Amino acid sequence: MHIVHPIAPLFDERSCALILGTMPSPKSREAGFYYGHPQNRFWRVLAAVFDSPFPVTTDERKAFALSHRLALWDVLRSCEITGASDASIKDPVANDLSVILEQAPIRSIFCTGTRAASLYRRLIEPKTGIPAVTLPSPSPANCAVSFERLCAAYTAVRRCVEKD
Repeated sequence: MHIVHPIAPLFDERSCALILGTMPSPKSREAGFYYGHPQNRFWRVLAAVFDSPFPVTTDERKAFALSHRLALWDVLRSCEITGASDASIKDPVANDLSVILEQAPIRSIFCTGTRAASLYRRLIEPKTGIPAVTLPSPSPANCAVSFERLCAAYTAVRRCVEKD
């Protein structure tokens, strides 16, 4: 199925860490926001890493991200994809990160998963010159990585936003 990214980037003038996935899953597209699958561990991990209550609603998740100076988007603007399978991605077209990079003081870019990271390195890093940190995917499909290991890896995001 050909998908054109339907969710606007989330950021403001204080965002200093940009977290990129590949493309919103069908559940995230249905929810209208990032990491919307109920089994995705992204929001639980960030809540644990930042010692914050778990944000349940889309509005709570937006407020959580912005209050912690996080920007959220995805590497791809469009692609062919089967379901939520990053392995099935064909014909990827990158998002233009200048939309965020020109308006927010982004210090670090993080990719959630190896496929997002490899697409970022190939399609976007040559333009931005900014290397990305690869984080393990919080997807329910990545059950080999424990919640504890996810939290340990995602502490890099907290360290980034607490540099001030």
